[in-house]
Parts: sequence; C-alpha cells; structure tokens
Amino acid sequence: MREHVIDDIPYLEAGAGWPVVLIHAFPLGADMWRPQLARVPDGWRFIAPDLNGLARKHTMEDYARGVARLLDGLEIDTAIIGGLSMGGYVTFALFRLAPERFSGMILADTRPGADTPDGKSARATMRERLASAGPSAIADQMLPKLLSPEADEELVGRVRRMIEQVPPPAIDSALAAMMERPDSTPDLPRMSFPTVIIVGEHDEVTPLAEAERMHAVMPRSRLTVIPRAGHLANIERPDEFTQAIHDFLVAPM
Repeated sequence: MREHVIDDIPYLEAGAGWPVVLIHAFPLGADMWRPQLARVPDGWRFIAPDLNGLARKHTMEDYARGVARLLDGLEIDTAIIGGLSMGGYVTFALFRLAPERFSGMILADTRPGADTPDGKSARATMRERLASAGPSAIADQMLPKLLSPEADEELVGRVRRMIEQVPPPAIDSALAAMMERPDSTPDLPRMSFPTVIIVGEHDEVTPLAEAERMHAVMPRSRLTVIPRAGHLANIERPDEFTQAIHDFLVAPM
C-alpha cells in the first residue's frame, strides 16, 4: 500500500493495472478503505482519495472536481469509480460532470436522493455540535448509526479513532455539501455501464430498500447484500465486502 499526494489531494493506492477509485464515507477518510486495499486482485489498481484534503470546499461538485483532478494527475482517462455513503454522493456528482470517465460504478450503502428538510435540519444541528464539542461529539452521535448492534468494542473503538482524526473543518465542509446536494435519482437510468450496488443487511442509514430502488432503474446493475453488516459494511464485514467487489471486477455485466 502506498501513500501519495497530487495537487494537494492525498490518496492511498495498491496494486497495478486497471484503475478502481474508492471514495470514502462521512465522517471518515481514505483509511476506511485499507481492508480493500490490502486485498487488490491481480490486474487491478485501487485508488482511495482523501476528500478531507479539500476541506475548504462546500459542494459535492467541488469534491467531484477534486477526484477528477486526481485522475488527471495520475493520467487516468477512465476508471471504475464509486464510494460508500457520502462517497456515493460524490460519485453521482462526478457522473454529472464527466460521465465519459466511468467504465463502471460501485455504489455502497448510499442513496441518490437529496436531504429532506428534516435531514438538513439534523445536519445543521450537527454542525453546531461540531463547533462546540469537536469530532468526538460527532463520533458519539454517529457510531450507533454506522455499525450494526453486533459490532464488538474493538471495532467501535477503531472507527471512533478514525472519526476523531478528521480535522473539524473537513467534517463541517462535508456536512455543508451533503445538506445542499441535488437529487441524483433522475440520473440513474443514464448510468448504462456495469454497476454493483452493495448494502449492509442492517444498514439503517441507507437501508436495503434504497439499494433495491436503485437496482430497479439502473440497466446494468447487480445488487449484493452483506450479511450482519451495518452502514460501514466494508469495515464491519471486510472479507464479504471485498469479495463482492472482486466478483464484480472479475465478471462485470
């Protein structure tokens, strides 16, 4: 596994061959993809940008442009691109900006819809809590939603440390971007390349019903449910999640 920076964008990468871009969830960083970066199949190159390096940006399109700049810096024209949760929102934004860059897509524990008024209000309250109490308060609020009830103390502690390492301006920027993101649902039928939709069985943030709705309108999609996993399925059940990606890469639709 290698750590690099291009155009002020930190990223992790592993493997060599056809590129796969993995965009992280909120409120985490590229480190969340280490279980997948540790098991890259032969002939593939996994790249995980860290959007926290773009902490002054405030829209999903800004994040998407950052990913595009990273691809330009790496001299990558097309890739399989995807992400988990907020990483999916960035993926949708990048599709609107540059659909020609996609040879395939990975959508994990995410949804296409915009925030509801109640959702926006909850994020505004979270921004206030961040300003007054810092990332540890965000970890307190988010951890019960990110992992299943089966998650052990070691895993909960590991995810907590990952959240607390994210700079407060980056968390605030992500909250602002998620509040104002547009509805991507109308774009789904135009995503005609191979796509895998992955969801944790016990994901309460973006539940199975959301994944099923995407699958129903995306013409070349497949749906994989990760048993006994919550929202952060790639961390909670890394072997099953990584296998789902491998299966997709080996035999895309």
